[in-house]
Amino acid sequence: MQNNIGEQTGLYIFPAPGVGKNATRQEKNEAMKHMGEKMATNPSGILMYHAPGRPFTLGKWLGIEFGTELLEAILVLFLLAQTRIASFAGRVGFVLAAGILAAIATNVSYWNWYGFPCVYTAGYMFIQIVGFFLVGIVAAFVLRKTSVRPAP
Repeated sequence: MQNNIGEQTGLYIFPAPGVGKNATRQEKNEAMKHMGEKMATNPSGILMYHAPGRPFTLGKWLGIEFGTELLEAILVLFLLAQTRIASFAGRVGFVLAAGILAAIATNVSYWNWYGFPCVYTAGYMFIQIVGFFLVGIVAAFVLRKTSVRPAP
């Protein structure tokens, strides 16, 4: 890989259409006509490539992941707080529905366009949905003490 890609860190989709950066619209359209044939007769996939020298920063990656998950939880709790849902089950259901939407929004597209395996897609969606379900349970317990104020 390093001999072919070199120092060009990036996301690679293969087989490539076979046109250069400055290809005309006509050249791009012609290349697209042959993509189905290329994919039927050659391996296809995606590759996230990092040139040699990328530092292994597990702590940083875990911190970013934690921050992302925390931000998702805060946003869905903010949305829940804007509702008039008073029941425990309703609050859990609201957050669970948001989790299902979040899981579908990204993972199904990756499965569809990039061919991510069904087992990976279903597993990742399951983890996201369970995470939102647990956030919903915690939120329902925490918010159960708040009363619903009548509209002015």
